[in-house]
Amino acid sequence: MSLDPTGELAAVVSDCVHCGFCLPSCPTYQLWGEEMDSPRGRIHLISQALHGSQLTDAAVSHLDRCLGCMACLPACPSGVRYDRLIEAARSWTEEPPLDLAPGPARSRRDRALRAAIFATFPYPRRLRALVAPLRGAQRARLDQLAGRSRASQRLAPELASALRLAPAPSARQPALPSRVPARGDRRAVVGMLTGCVQQVFFPQVNVATARVLAAEGCDVIIPGDQGCCGALSLHSGRASEAARFARRTIAAFERAGVDAIVVNSAGCGSAMKDYGALLAGPAEPGGWAERAAALSSKVRDFSEFLAGLPGGPRAARHELPVTVAYHDACHLAHAQRIRQQPRDLLAAIPGVRLVEVGDSGTCCGSAGVYNLLQPEAARELGERKAAAIQATGADLVVSGNPGCSLQIAATLASAGGATPAVAHIAEVLDASIRGLPVPGRTVTAG
Repeated sequence: MSLDPTGELAAVVSDCVHCGFCLPSCPTYQLWGEEMDSPRGRIHLISQALHGSQLTDAAVSHLDRCLGCMACLPACPSGVRYDRLIEAARSWTEEPPLDLAPGPARSRRDRALRAAIFATFPYPRRLRALVAPLRGAQRARLDQLAGRSRASQRLAPELASALRLAPAPSARQPALPSRVPARGDRRAVVGMLTGCVQQVFFPQVNVATARVLAAEGCDVIIPGDQGCCGALSLHSGRASEAARFARRTIAAFERAGVDAIVVNSAGCGSAMKDYGALLAGPAEPGGWAERAAALSSKVRDFSEFLAGLPGGPRAARHELPVTVAYHDACHLAHAQRIRQQPRDLLAAIPGVRLVEVGDSGTCCGSAGVYNLLQPEAARELGERKAAAIQATGADLVVSGNPGCSLQIAATLASAGGATPAVAHIAEVLDASIRGLPVPGRTVTAG
C-alpha cells in the first residue's frame, strides 16, 4: 500500500491498545472533549486510511488540529510512536503519493497561507524582511485593532494572530563570528545552531548562548552556511522539504568538525535528533542515512549539554534576586524528555527562587506554526497558560524555545494583571555569569 510501503505505520498503529491514558494529556481533547481530537481518535482515523478508507474533510480537520506537542508519548504505557503516525498522516495531504486516490483538497485560502508560511519562516532573510512591516503595523496599533475587531477575526484570524505574536524590537546585537573562543581551559569544541525564528526575532538569545558556552570552556563554531534545520517542515508533514534542509544542515556541521552540536530551540533539537529516521531508507543514496544518524548522535539541547559537562558547569554565577517560573517547551519535555536539567541550572543561580507552573505539561499553543494555522485553539491554550503563569507570582518566565516565548509574551500582554517578563534560559545564565540585571522582555498590555 502506497501509504505504508514498509508496513511500519501499521505496526505502530497495532501497538495502541485504546487504553485512554493519552486522553487527559492531550490539549485538544482537554479543549473539546472530542474523541477524534485525541491521540487515540486520530490513530483510529489513521488506521482507517491505512486499510483503504478515503480521507475525508472531517478526518483531515482532526489531524490538522493536533498540536504535535507529543504530551501523549510519555503518557502512553504501550510506547506508541504517535509522532511517527501524525507526521506521516500529515504528509498524505501535504505530499500525497502519486497513486493515492484523490481525497479532500485544502481550500485555496488554506493552501495560500501554508505556502506563504513555508516560503518565509525557514528563510531568515525573507523572515527578516517582514519584521519592519509587522512592527510598523504594531506602531499603528493594528495588532490591537485586529484582536478586538470581530470582522477582522472572522475574515483574517491568521493575520490577527501574526500581528499579535510579532515581538517588539530588541536591542541591536553584534553579528556572531564564525568562532567564539573558549575562556580558560578548553573543554569541548561545539557547533551552534542559529535557527530561523531564533536568529531573526531573538538574536540576543544566540549571542547569550555563545557567551555561556564560551564561559564554560567551549570553543563555539557557528557555520555561516547552516540554513534552516527543517523542523517546521518536518512537524507539518512536509518531509521532502525537511529532508532538503536536513542534508544542508548535516553537510554544514560535518565541515565544522565539532564534538557536539548545541541547539537552543526545543523544536529544532527534536527534529535534528530525528534526522536518522528522516533520511533512512533506500530513497537516500550517498550515505545520507549513516551521515544523518551520526549527526543526530551529536545533537544536544543547550540545557542538556551544560548539565552533562564533565564536572558540571564551572563559570561563577552572580546573584539574581528573582522568582522564576520555568515553562516546559513540549519538544523539550515530551519529545526529548529533558525536564530536570534546565531546572537544575536555574536553581543553581544564587538568589533565584524557582516556582512551578500549574499543569506544566500542557502546550502553550505555539506548536511551531500552529498558532498561525489554528489561531482560535492556540489563543485559548495561550490564555490558560498565561493564567497559570500569573498564578505563580513569578517575576520572570523562562523557556527554551522561541515559539513558546512569542506565544507566552503575547498572551500575557493581552491577559491584563501581572505581566512577568519573558526570557530564554541562556539569557538568564548569561546575566548571572556576567553580573548583569535580570534579563527578559517586559510585556505590556495593549
